[in-house]
Amino acid sequence: MFTTKIDTQPSAYKIDYSSRILTVGSCFSENMGTKLQNACFDTDVNPFGVLFNPASIAESIQLLMQKRNFTTDDLFQHNSLWGNYMHSTLFSDSKPEHCLSKINTRLNAAAENMQKLDFLMLTFGTAWVYKLAETGKVVANCHKVPADKFIRDRLTVEAITNIYNNLITELKRVNPDLKIVFTVSPVRHWKDGPTENAISKGILLQAIQEIVKTHKNTCYFPAYEILMDELRDYRFYAADMLHPSEVAVDYIFKIFSNVFFQKETLQCMNELTNYKNGLLHRPTHTDTTEYEKFKNHLHKTKQNLLNKYPVLAGRI
Repeated sequence: MFTTKIDTQPSAYKIDYSSRILTVGSCFSENMGTKLQNACFDTDVNPFGVLFNPASIAESIQLLMQKRNFTTDDLFQHNSLWGNYMHSTLFSDSKPEHCLSKINTRLNAAAENMQKLDFLMLTFGTAWVYKLAETGKVVANCHKVPADKFIRDRLTVEAITNIYNNLITELKRVNPDLKIVFTVSPVRHWKDGPTENAISKGILLQAIQEIVKTHKNTCYFPAYEILMDELRDYRFYAADMLHPSEVAVDYIFKIFSNVFFQKETLQCMNELTNYKNGLLHRPTHTDTTEYEKFKNHLHKTKQNLLNKYPVLAGRI
């Protein structure tokens, strides 16, 4: 067998269709979160947009817990767009009021569920951070503002563990049963160079190891190791040779499912997948008896699913 198998054991923490999930972090968290959403899990994905460094990820969680709305004082203008350094460019707008509306609408929707969350999935992308030269504050996104406005720095293992020791203590105070799943993004930050990328990922891995060792109801899922070692071949990468391909994301999600889902949840997900595949069918002729039978079959399948799994009401 031409692969190095990563040993993954079933987790003591089980996700099911009644679980409320929030995924925050790098584009890999977007990959996993979207897979969960497509499988009809109650999942919120990146309410601030994609975030890469652990400090900004932690700050986004704190802002959700505080439910603090942003104001025009929190915005900056670069060229024609208004934005905020805690958010991705998806929230930027030519009008400040529209930018604020997008930011606060999304924040408030995610904040509503913070005390009811069952799982928080955090994906660290890089230990490198950019700080505003004027204030020293870490930014989540540079918004293509000129480089001389920032100072580049690298977080230490100690700095990351201190941030998360405080954050987890605060999270457990408001939501004692919350389970936190950490991952490191397998996406390589090649602009840092291969050596700096490797050092950065090592810092993230070591910090997570310390955090998980210290706090109950936390665990680590080895997405990074699965792509780097088990799928050690460029055919499992996208065209940029840095991001995982769709096949790789599907493979990692399958392992994730086996780790965190029980048999009943896997069964439900498989039935949902078959039903959703039926919805994607686009017939050439819609005025036939066969198509009417097919539509009736889909309707009955949906009703059977809802009868069998009432928690899916409103999701399918």
